[in-house]
Amino acid sequence: MNDLQILLLTIILGSTFALIFYIRRLFQQKEELIGSPSQPQQEPQEEEEEATCLDDRSTTELPVQGKKKAPQRNKATKTTSFSHPWLLTNLKGHSGRVLDLSLSANGKYIASTSEDRSVLIWFFKDLSSKEHKTWRGNVEFDHGIKVSWSPDSKAYVVHKATANQIQVYKMIKKDGGVPPNISAAPIEFQPLKFDVIALEFSSNGKFMMTCTDKSTLTIWSLKGDKLEEIETYHMNINYCAKISPCGRFVGTSGFTPDVEIYEVKFTKTGEFTKIHRAFSLTGHNSGVYAFDFNSDSSRMVSISKDGKIRLFDTNIEYAKGQDPSLIASRSLGLEESALQNGVLLRLSPNSRSIALAFQKELHFFSGTDLKPLGVIEEVHSDPLTQVYFDAESKYLITSGDKHLRVFHNIPGLRETIRDLEAKLKETNTATKKELLESQIREARSNLKSLTGE
Repeated sequence: MNDLQILLLTIILGSTFALIFYIRRLFQQKEELIGSPSQPQQEPQEEEEEATCLDDRSTTELPVQGKKKAPQRNKATKTTSFSHPWLLTNLKGHSGRVLDLSLSANGKYIASTSEDRSVLIWFFKDLSSKEHKTWRGNVEFDHGIKVSWSPDSKAYVVHKATANQIQVYKMIKKDGGVPPNISAAPIEFQPLKFDVIALEFSSNGKFMMTCTDKSTLTIWSLKGDKLEEIETYHMNINYCAKISPCGRFVGTSGFTPDVEIYEVKFTKTGEFTKIHRAFSLTGHNSGVYAFDFNSDSSRMVSISKDGKIRLFDTNIEYAKGQDPSLIASRSLGLEESALQNGVLLRLSPNSRSIALAFQKELHFFSGTDLKPLGVIEEVHSDPLTQVYFDAESKYLITSGDKHLRVFHNIPGLRETIRDLEAKLKETNTATKKELLESQIREARSNLKSLTGE
Protein backbone atom coordinates (compact mmCIF):
# COMPACT_ATOMS: atom_id res chain seq x y z
CA MET A 1 0.00 0.00 0.00
CA ASN A 2 1.12 3.47 -0.70
CA ASP A 3 0.95 6.25 1.87
CA LEU A 4 -2.37 7.62 0.62
CA GLN A 5 -4.14 4.26 0.94
CA ILE A 6 -2.79 3.76 4.46
CA LEU A 7 -4.10 7.24 5.49
CA LEU A 8 -7.59 6.55 4.09
CA LEU A 9 -7.78 3.14 5.83
CA THR A 10 -6.80 4.73 9.16
CA ILE A 11 -9.52 7.37 8.83
CA ILE A 12 -12.20 4.77 7.97
CA LEU A 13 -11.26 2.46 10.86
CA GLY A 14 -11.16 5.40 13.32
CA SER A 15 -14.59 6.63 12.25
CA THR A 16 -16.03 3.12 12.53
CA PHE A 17 -14.73 2.64 16.09
CA ALA A 18 -16.01 6.12 17.11
CA LEU A 19 -19.49 5.35 15.74
CA ILE A 20 -19.61 2.00 17.56
CA PHE A 21 -18.54 3.66 20.84
CA TYR A 22 -21.23 6.40 20.47
CA ILE A 23 -24.03 3.88 19.77
CA ARG A 24 -22.99 1.73 22.74
CA ARG A 25 -22.94 4.75 25.08
CA LEU A 26 -26.38 5.83 23.88
CA PHE A 27 -27.90 2.45 24.75
CA GLN A 28 -26.27 2.47 28.21
CA GLN A 29 -27.84 5.86 29.03
CA LYS A 30 -31.26 4.61 27.92
CA GLU A 31 -30.96 1.54 30.14
CA GLU A 32 -30.00 3.73 33.15
CA LEU A 33 -32.96 6.04 32.51
CA ILE A 34 -35.38 3.10 32.43
CA GLY A 35 -33.88 1.24 35.37
CA SER A 36 -33.50 4.09 37.96
CA PRO A 37 -36.38 5.81 39.98
CA SER A 38 -37.47 9.16 38.55
CA GLN A 39 -36.58 12.12 40.79
CA PRO A 40 -38.98 14.62 39.21
CA GLN A 41 -41.88 12.40 40.29
CA GLN A 42 -40.91 12.88 43.96
CA GLU A 43 -40.67 16.68 43.85
CA PRO A 44 -44.41 17.36 43.36
CA GLN A 45 -45.13 15.03 46.28
CA GLU A 46 -42.86 17.05 48.58
CA GLU A 47 -44.36 20.34 47.39
CA GLU A 48 -47.88 19.02 47.96
CA GLU A 49 -47.06 17.89 51.49
CA GLU A 50 -45.44 21.24 52.30
CA ALA A 51 -48.55 23.08 51.10
CA THR A 52 -50.69 20.87 53.33
CA CYS A 53 -48.64 21.89 56.38
CA LEU A 54 -49.10 25.56 55.55
CA ASP A 55 -52.85 25.19 55.13
CA ASP A 56 -53.27 23.50 58.52
CA ARG A 57 -50.56 24.81 60.80
CA SER A 58 -52.21 23.34 63.89
CA THR A 59 -51.17 19.88 62.66
CA THR A 60 -47.74 18.79 63.93
CA GLU A 61 -45.23 18.77 61.07
CA LEU A 62 -43.50 15.42 60.45
CA PRO A 63 -40.53 14.65 58.19
CA VAL A 64 -41.31 13.13 54.78
CA GLN A 65 -40.30 9.46 54.94
CA GLY A 66 -41.63 8.03 51.72
CA LYS A 67 -44.57 7.78 49.40
CA LYS A 68 -46.72 5.75 51.80
CA LYS A 69 -46.77 8.53 54.42
CA ALA A 70 -48.31 11.17 52.18
CA PRO A 71 -51.90 9.81 51.99
CA GLN A 72 -51.99 9.41 55.80
CA ARG A 73 -50.88 13.01 56.42
CA ASN A 74 -53.34 14.41 53.89
CA LYS A 75 -56.17 12.43 55.41
CA ALA A 76 -55.34 13.65 58.93
CA THR A 77 -55.14 17.27 57.74
CA LYS A 78 -58.57 17.11 56.13
CA THR A 79 -60.30 15.67 59.18
CA THR A 80 -58.62 17.90 61.80
CA SER A 81 -60.96 20.67 63.01
CA PHE A 82 -61.08 23.09 65.91
CA SER A 83 -63.32 22.28 68.86
CA HIS A 84 -63.85 23.81 72.29
CA PRO A 85 -66.59 23.52 74.94
CA TRP A 86 -67.34 27.25 74.64
CA LEU A 87 -67.54 27.24 70.84
CA LEU A 88 -71.00 27.97 69.45
CA THR A 89 -70.25 27.81 65.74
CA ASN A 90 -67.80 28.41 62.90
CA LEU A 91 -68.69 30.82 60.12
CA LYS A 92 -67.26 29.47 56.85
CA GLY A 93 -67.56 31.23 53.52
CA HIS A 94 -64.40 33.15 52.75
CA SER A 95 -61.71 31.67 50.50
CA GLY A 96 -59.00 33.98 51.86
CA ARG A 97 -57.84 35.07 55.29
CA VAL A 98 -60.29 37.27 57.21
CA LEU A 99 -58.56 40.53 58.16
CA ASP A 100 -61.25 42.38 60.12
CA LEU A 101 -64.84 42.19 61.29
CA SER A 102 -67.50 44.59 62.57
CA LEU A 103 -70.84 44.20 64.36
CA SER A 104 -73.84 46.30 63.35
CA ALA A 105 -75.50 48.62 65.86
CA ASN A 106 -78.93 47.03 65.34
CA GLY A 107 -77.56 43.68 66.56
CA LYS A 108 -78.46 41.85 63.34
CA TYR A 109 -75.29 41.63 61.26
CA ILE A 110 -71.62 40.71 61.31
CA ALA A 111 -69.45 42.05 58.47
CA SER A 112 -66.13 40.36 57.67
CA THR A 113 -63.56 41.53 55.12
CA SER A 114 -61.07 39.14 53.58
CA GLU A 115 -58.09 38.82 51.27
CA ASP A 116 -60.49 37.17 48.80
CA ARG A 117 -61.74 40.67 47.82
CA SER A 118 -65.12 40.28 49.45
CA VAL A 119 -67.13 41.45 52.45
CA LEU A 120 -69.55 38.84 53.79
CA ILE A 121 -72.58 39.80 55.86
CA TRP A 122 -73.59 37.18 58.45
CA PHE A 123 -76.75 37.08 60.57
CA PHE A 124 -76.87 36.85 64.35
CA LYS A 125 -80.21 35.02 64.15
CA ASP A 126 -78.47 32.16 62.28
CA LEU A 127 -75.63 31.61 64.75
CA SER A 128 -77.37 28.66 66.44
CA SER A 129 -78.31 27.10 63.08
CA LYS A 130 -76.30 24.57 61.11
CA GLU A 131 -76.45 26.68 57.96
CA HIS A 132 -75.37 30.32 57.87
CA LYS A 133 -76.82 32.50 55.13
CA THR A 134 -74.64 35.36 53.88
CA TRP A 135 -74.84 38.43 51.70
CA ARG A 136 -71.74 39.16 49.64
CA GLY A 137 -70.26 42.49 48.68
CA ASN A 138 -67.25 42.66 46.37
CA VAL A 139 -64.25 44.98 46.66
CA GLU A 140 -63.30 45.38 43.01
CA PHE A 141 -59.62 45.29 42.02
CA ASP A 142 -58.60 45.45 45.70
CA HIS A 143 -59.34 43.95 49.12
CA GLY A 144 -60.42 45.47 52.41
CA ILE A 145 -58.16 45.41 55.46
CA LYS A 146 -60.62 47.26 57.74
CA VAL A 147 -64.42 47.33 57.88
CA SER A 148 -66.91 49.26 60.03
CA TRP A 149 -70.71 49.50 60.06
CA SER A 150 -72.61 52.76 59.80
CA PRO A 151 -74.83 53.52 62.84
CA ASP A 152 -78.05 52.89 60.85
CA SER A 153 -76.73 49.45 59.76
CA LYS A 154 -77.57 50.27 56.14
CA ALA A 155 -74.00 50.81 54.95
CA TYR A 156 -70.44 49.91 55.84
CA VAL A 157 -67.03 51.41 55.11
CA VAL A 158 -63.95 49.51 53.96
CA HIS A 159 -60.35 50.62 53.87
CA LYS A 160 -58.89 49.28 50.63
CA ALA A 161 -55.39 47.85 50.88
CA THR A 162 -53.85 48.80 47.53
CA ALA A 163 -55.55 52.17 47.12
CA ASN A 164 -55.00 52.95 50.85
CA GLN A 165 -58.35 54.69 50.74
CA ILE A 166 -61.80 54.56 52.37
CA GLN A 167 -64.75 53.29 50.32
CA VAL A 168 -68.40 53.44 51.42
CA TYR A 169 -70.75 50.61 50.40
CA LYS A 170 -74.51 50.94 50.64
CA MET A 171 -76.99 48.08 51.01
CA ILE A 172 -80.22 48.64 49.11
CA LYS A 173 -82.77 46.03 50.14
CA LYS A 174 -85.13 44.42 47.65
CA ASP A 175 -88.62 43.01 48.08
CA GLY A 176 -89.22 39.29 48.37
CA GLY A 177 -86.44 38.50 50.81
CA VAL A 178 -83.70 38.41 48.17
CA PRO A 179 -80.20 39.67 49.00
CA PRO A 180 -79.78 43.44 48.80
CA ASN A 181 -77.87 45.27 46.15
CA ILE A 182 -74.48 46.17 47.65
CA SER A 183 -72.62 48.83 45.70
CA ALA A 184 -69.94 51.46 46.21
CA ALA A 185 -71.30 54.92 47.00
CA PRO A 186 -70.02 57.88 44.92
CA ILE A 187 -68.15 59.39 47.87
CA GLU A 188 -64.45 60.18 47.41
CA PHE A 189 -61.97 60.06 50.29
CA GLN A 190 -58.42 61.30 50.07
CA PRO A 191 -55.91 58.40 50.10
CA LEU A 192 -53.75 58.05 53.21
CA LYS A 193 -49.97 58.36 53.10
CA PHE A 194 -49.18 55.58 55.57
CA ASP A 195 -50.55 52.16 56.54
CA VAL A 196 -53.87 52.30 58.38
CA ILE A 197 -54.29 50.63 61.78
CA ALA A 198 -57.88 51.76 62.50
CA LEU A 199 -61.07 52.69 60.68
CA GLU A 200 -64.24 53.23 62.68
CA PHE A 201 -67.67 54.84 62.33
CA SER A 202 -68.91 56.85 65.32
CA SER A 203 -72.12 55.52 66.90
CA ASN A 204 -73.73 58.97 66.69
CA GLY A 205 -73.23 59.03 62.91
CA LYS A 206 -71.39 62.34 62.94
CA PHE A 207 -67.91 61.28 61.84
CA MET A 208 -65.46 58.55 60.90
CA MET A 209 -61.94 58.06 62.19
CA THR A 210 -58.80 56.68 60.60
CA CYS A 211 -55.40 56.31 62.21
CA THR A 212 -52.11 55.37 60.56
CA ASP A 213 -49.18 53.46 62.00
CA LYS A 214 -47.10 56.65 62.04
CA SER A 215 -48.38 59.75 63.82
CA THR A 216 -51.67 60.91 62.32
CA LEU A 217 -55.28 60.54 63.41
CA THR A 218 -57.90 61.90 61.01
CA ILE A 219 -61.54 62.83 61.60
CA TRP A 220 -63.70 62.61 58.45
CA SER A 221 -67.19 63.76 57.60
CA LEU A 222 -69.58 61.23 56.09
CA LYS A 223 -69.21 63.05 52.78
CA GLY A 224 -65.48 62.38 52.61
CA ASP A 225 -64.28 65.76 53.89
CA LYS A 226 -61.29 65.84 56.21
CA LEU A 227 -62.56 67.66 59.32
CA GLU A 228 -59.29 67.60 61.23
CA GLU A 229 -55.98 65.76 61.37
CA ILE A 230 -53.96 65.69 64.58
CA GLU A 231 -50.53 64.56 65.70
CA THR A 232 -50.81 61.68 68.18
CA TYR A 233 -47.42 62.28 69.85
CA HIS A 234 -46.53 58.62 70.27
CA MET A 235 -42.99 59.00 68.93
CA ASN A 236 -44.16 58.45 65.35
CA ILE A 237 -45.45 54.92 66.14
CA ASN A 238 -49.16 54.24 66.67
CA TYR A 239 -50.35 50.81 67.81
CA CYS A 240 -54.07 51.30 68.46
CA ALA A 241 -56.90 53.80 67.90
CA LYS A 242 -60.61 53.48 68.74
CA ILE A 243 -63.83 55.46 69.01
CA SER A 244 -65.71 54.98 72.27
CA PRO A 245 -69.05 53.15 71.90
CA CYS A 246 -70.84 56.31 73.03
CA GLY A 247 -69.31 58.18 70.07
CA ARG A 248 -67.97 60.95 72.25
CA PHE A 249 -64.29 60.05 72.54
CA VAL A 250 -61.42 58.95 70.34
CA GLY A 251 -58.36 57.28 71.87
CA THR A 252 -54.84 56.50 70.63
CA SER A 253 -51.85 54.57 71.96
CA GLY A 254 -48.39 53.82 70.67
CA PHE A 255 -44.72 53.85 71.53
CA THR A 256 -45.22 56.11 74.56
CA PRO A 257 -46.55 54.65 77.87
CA ASP A 258 -49.81 56.66 77.93
CA VAL A 259 -53.21 56.28 76.26
CA GLU A 260 -54.44 59.66 75.01
CA ILE A 261 -58.20 60.29 74.97
CA TYR A 262 -59.73 63.13 72.91
CA GLU A 263 -63.26 64.50 72.77
CA VAL A 264 -64.74 65.24 69.34
CA LYS A 265 -66.93 68.34 69.65
CA PHE A 266 -69.94 69.31 67.53
CA THR A 267 -72.45 72.12 67.77
CA LYS A 268 -76.11 71.48 68.61
CA THR A 269 -76.87 71.65 64.90
CA GLY A 270 -74.30 68.94 64.14
CA GLU A 271 -71.42 71.06 62.85
CA PHE A 272 -67.89 69.99 63.74
CA THR A 273 -65.98 72.41 65.94
CA LYS A 274 -62.81 70.76 67.25
CA ILE A 275 -61.09 67.71 68.71
CA HIS A 276 -59.29 68.34 71.98
CA ARG A 277 -57.50 66.31 74.63
CA ALA A 278 -59.77 65.06 77.42
CA PHE A 279 -57.63 62.81 79.67
CA SER A 280 -54.91 60.15 79.68
CA LEU A 281 -54.45 56.64 81.03
CA THR A 282 -51.06 56.54 82.72
CA GLY A 283 -48.90 54.16 84.74
CA HIS A 284 -47.38 51.80 82.18
CA ASN A 285 -43.60 51.65 81.86
CA SER A 286 -43.51 51.09 78.11
CA GLY A 287 -45.55 51.48 74.93
CA VAL A 288 -49.25 50.59 75.04
CA TYR A 289 -50.21 47.97 72.46
CA ALA A 290 -54.00 48.19 72.86
CA PHE A 291 -56.87 49.55 74.96
CA ASP A 292 -60.65 49.46 75.02
CA PHE A 293 -63.83 51.07 76.42
CA ASN A 294 -66.95 49.55 77.93
CA SER A 295 -70.37 50.55 76.56
CA ASP A 296 -70.70 53.90 78.38
CA SER A 297 -66.96 54.72 78.61
CA SER A 298 -67.02 54.49 82.42
CA ARG A 299 -64.35 51.74 82.36
CA MET A 300 -61.23 51.28 80.26
CA VAL A 301 -58.54 48.64 80.01
CA SER A 302 -55.02 48.74 78.52
CA ILE A 303 -52.21 46.31 77.74
CA SER A 304 -48.57 47.37 77.45
CA LYS A 305 -45.22 46.19 76.20
CA ASP A 306 -44.25 46.00 79.88
CA GLY A 307 -46.41 42.86 80.12
CA LYS A 308 -49.06 44.42 82.38
CA ILE A 309 -52.79 44.84 81.91
CA ARG A 310 -54.44 47.76 83.74
CA LEU A 311 -58.11 48.48 84.48
CA PHE A 312 -59.30 52.07 85.00
CA ASP A 313 -62.35 53.89 86.32
CA THR A 314 -63.01 56.60 83.72
CA ASN A 315 -66.37 57.77 85.05
CA ILE A 316 -64.91 61.20 85.71
CA GLU A 317 -65.53 64.90 85.12
CA TYR A 318 -62.34 65.57 83.23
CA ALA A 319 -63.38 69.16 82.45
CA LYS A 320 -63.03 69.81 86.18
CA GLY A 321 -59.56 68.30 86.29
CA GLN A 322 -60.45 64.77 87.46
CA ASP A 323 -58.14 61.97 86.32
CA PRO A 324 -58.95 58.29 85.80
CA SER A 325 -58.27 56.06 88.81
CA LEU A 326 -56.65 52.64 88.70
CA ILE A 327 -58.93 49.77 89.70
CA ALA A 328 -56.52 46.86 89.18
CA SER A 329 -53.23 45.95 87.57
CA ARG A 330 -51.86 42.49 86.71
CA SER A 331 -48.59 41.25 85.29
CA LEU A 332 -49.16 38.59 82.64
CA GLY A 333 -45.81 36.91 83.16
CA LEU A 334 -45.19 36.74 79.41
CA GLU A 335 -42.00 37.23 77.48
CA GLU A 336 -41.83 40.46 75.52
CA SER A 337 -41.67 38.52 72.25
CA ALA A 338 -45.13 37.03 72.89
CA LEU A 339 -46.80 40.40 72.39
CA GLN A 340 -44.60 42.13 69.84
CA ASN A 341 -46.39 40.78 66.75
CA GLY A 342 -49.77 42.31 67.58
CA VAL A 343 -52.23 42.43 70.46
CA LEU A 344 -56.04 42.69 70.46
CA LEU A 345 -57.96 43.78 73.57
CA ARG A 346 -61.71 43.95 74.27
CA LEU A 347 -63.65 44.95 77.35
CA SER A 348 -67.17 43.54 77.26
CA PRO A 349 -69.96 46.14 77.03
CA ASN A 350 -71.19 45.20 80.54
CA SER A 351 -67.60 45.50 81.89
CA ARG A 352 -67.62 42.01 83.42
CA SER A 353 -65.09 40.27 81.17
CA ILE A 354 -61.99 41.10 79.17
CA ALA A 355 -60.61 39.27 76.13
CA LEU A 356 -56.91 39.54 75.28
CA ALA A 357 -55.68 37.99 72.02
CA PHE A 358 -52.13 37.59 70.76
CA GLN A 359 -50.67 35.17 68.24
CA LYS A 360 -53.19 32.26 68.26
CA GLU A 361 -54.17 32.51 71.94
CA LEU A 362 -57.25 33.99 73.59
CA HIS A 363 -57.05 34.93 77.30
CA PHE A 364 -60.01 35.94 79.49
CA PHE A 365 -59.88 38.14 82.59
CA SER A 366 -62.38 39.50 85.09
CA GLY A 367 -63.58 43.03 84.41
CA THR A 368 -63.73 43.56 88.17
CA ASP A 369 -60.25 42.64 89.41
CA LEU A 370 -58.40 41.21 86.35
CA LYS A 371 -58.54 37.68 87.74
CA PRO A 372 -57.61 35.16 84.98
CA LEU A 373 -60.71 33.32 83.76
CA GLY A 374 -59.39 30.95 81.11
CA VAL A 375 -57.28 30.48 78.00
CA ILE A 376 -58.15 29.10 74.55
CA GLU A 377 -55.13 28.04 72.49
CA GLU A 378 -54.80 27.58 68.73
CA VAL A 379 -58.04 29.48 68.14
CA HIS A 380 -57.18 29.85 64.45
CA SER A 381 -54.54 28.32 62.19
CA ASP A 382 -53.12 31.83 61.70
CA PRO A 383 -52.66 34.63 64.26
CA LEU A 384 -55.87 36.34 65.34
CA THR A 385 -56.79 39.48 63.39
CA GLN A 386 -59.85 40.68 65.34
CA VAL A 387 -62.04 39.94 68.37
CA TYR A 388 -65.41 41.46 69.32
CA PHE A 389 -67.99 41.04 72.08
CA ASP A 390 -71.58 41.43 70.96
CA ALA A 391 -73.69 44.23 72.45
CA GLU A 392 -75.21 41.93 75.10
CA SER A 393 -71.82 40.47 76.13
CA LYS A 394 -73.15 36.97 75.35
CA TYR A 395 -70.74 36.06 72.55
CA LEU A 396 -67.16 36.66 71.47
CA ILE A 397 -66.49 36.58 67.72
CA THR A 398 -62.93 36.03 66.43
CA SER A 399 -61.13 36.01 63.08
CA GLY A 400 -57.69 34.78 62.10
CA ASP A 401 -57.78 32.40 59.14
CA LYS A 402 -60.50 31.86 56.51
CA HIS A 403 -63.17 31.30 59.17
CA LEU A 404 -64.85 33.24 61.96
CA ARG A 405 -65.48 31.56 65.31
CA VAL A 406 -68.28 32.43 67.71
CA PHE A 407 -67.79 31.56 71.37
CA HIS A 408 -70.22 31.68 74.27
CA ASN A 409 -68.87 34.22 76.75
CA ILE A 410 -68.75 31.68 79.57
CA PRO A 411 -66.21 33.69 81.62
CA GLY A 412 -68.50 36.70 81.40
CA LEU A 413 -71.51 34.65 82.49
CA ARG A 414 -69.62 33.34 85.54
CA GLU A 415 -68.54 36.89 86.39
CA THR A 416 -72.14 38.05 86.09
CA ILE A 417 -73.18 35.51 88.73
CA ARG A 418 -70.29 36.54 90.98
CA ASP A 419 -71.15 40.23 90.60
CA LEU A 420 -74.87 39.70 91.30
CA GLU A 421 -74.13 37.55 94.35
CA ALA A 422 -71.84 40.27 95.74
CA LYS A 423 -74.55 42.87 95.22
CA LEU A 424 -77.12 40.61 96.89
CA LYS A 425 -75.05 40.50 100.08
CA GLU A 426 -74.99 44.30 100.23
CA THR A 427 -78.70 44.82 99.48
CA ASN A 428 -81.15 45.63 102.26
CA THR A 429 -84.42 46.24 100.40
CA ALA A 430 -86.69 43.27 99.73
CA THR A 431 -87.62 44.40 96.24
CA LYS A 432 -84.03 44.68 95.10
CA LYS A 433 -83.15 41.35 96.71
CA GLU A 434 -85.97 39.66 94.84
CA LEU A 435 -84.78 41.18 91.56
CA LEU A 436 -81.17 40.12 92.12
CA GLU A 437 -82.19 36.58 93.12
CA SER A 438 -84.23 36.31 89.94
CA GLN A 439 -81.28 37.49 87.83
CA ILE A 440 -78.96 35.01 89.58
CA ARG A 441 -81.34 32.12 88.93
CA GLU A 442 -81.58 33.07 85.27
CA ALA A 443 -77.80 33.37 84.90
CA ARG A 444 -77.21 30.03 86.64
CA SER A 445 -79.80 28.39 84.41
CA ASN A 446 -78.06 29.74 81.30
CA LEU A 447 -74.68 28.57 82.56
CA LYS A 448 -76.01 25.08 83.30
CA SER A 449 -77.58 24.78 79.86
CA LEU A 450 -74.27 25.70 78.21
CA THR A 451 -71.73 23.91 80.41
CA GLY A 452 -73.66 21.61 82.74
CA GLU A 453 -72.37 23.50 85.81
